[in-house]
Amino acid sequence: MRFSIGSFVLFALASFGVAGNLQPLSVKDVSLMLRSGYSSEAVEREVAARHFMGTLDASTEKNLIQAGASPALISSLKSGAFAIPASEVAAVKAESAAKEQRRAAQLEESRKLDTLYQARVAQTRNAPPANTSAQTNNIASMVKGDLISSRNGVLRPYLDADFEKKKLIGLYFSAHWCGPCRKFTPNLVAYYNKNVAAHPEFEIVFVSNDKSGSAMESYMRDDQMPWPALSFDRVAANTALTKYAGSGIPCLVIVDENGKVIFDTYAGKTYRGPEAVLADLDQFFAGKTSAQVAQAR
Repeated sequence: MRFSIGSFVLFALASFGVAGNLQPLSVKDVSLMLRSGYSSEAVEREVAARHFMGTLDASTEKNLIQAGASPALISSLKSGAFAIPASEVAAVKAESAAKEQRRAAQLEESRKLDTLYQARVAQTRNAPPANTSAQTNNIASMVKGDLISSRNGVLRPYLDADFEKKKLIGLYFSAHWCGPCRKFTPNLVAYYNKNVAAHPEFEIVFVSNDKSGSAMESYMRDDQMPWPALSFDRVAANTALTKYAGSGIPCLVIVDENGKVIFDTYAGKTYRGPEAVLADLDQFFAGKTSAQVAQAR
């Protein structure tokens, strides 16, 4: 497997409607940025722009130092130089409370949808098997009833009828804990958003290598994956789909609706990288056949 020494994390600077400021950073936010490869100077600039919400005790100070915080950053955080202006404290607290209420409402909605989803999945699995002898390699049949998507941080079932229309599917084997995956995923999101409208037959399915369902959900939410994913509890059992994965991640494999591999991150045992697959796709979308793309490499 290939993993870089450092990992890459995107921190979306979400708009914060208090005097035009950005949402203040907490000790946890600062620690996460440092552990993800941001320099102390970069973190200090971010905190200066967004303010700091919290206090440093001996334990949190030790944790930040272990994460890579410089003495200058620690001193600035402890001095109160980045504290929220007194005139904005009340508004910040009100916004934080409203955010918690929205989060609680989203969680409740997610629980309700999950209950409905599990009931639908159980009904599908208990139904008499359809005559699919001619479709044993059909990608849609491999994931039927097992796809989910994340919208505004809430998991929802992905409609099988929508997926059945897809003719070109990218199987994206990836994980939240994998640094190279976290670095590539934003590029894949941008590529997908750029091309999907012109190619509605194209879809991506995220097949998680995460260690828990919550880690997979965080990955989908944090990187704003616009495509569906195979439900975490179905990944291990779906060997018909996971057989397409190579020996390491990130791995992107493009197949047609019948499961025929068109482009692969691997050429035999050689790792080409998922970026090479996107380059192949560009030529394919431009009108070249897969054979012509292979000859042009």
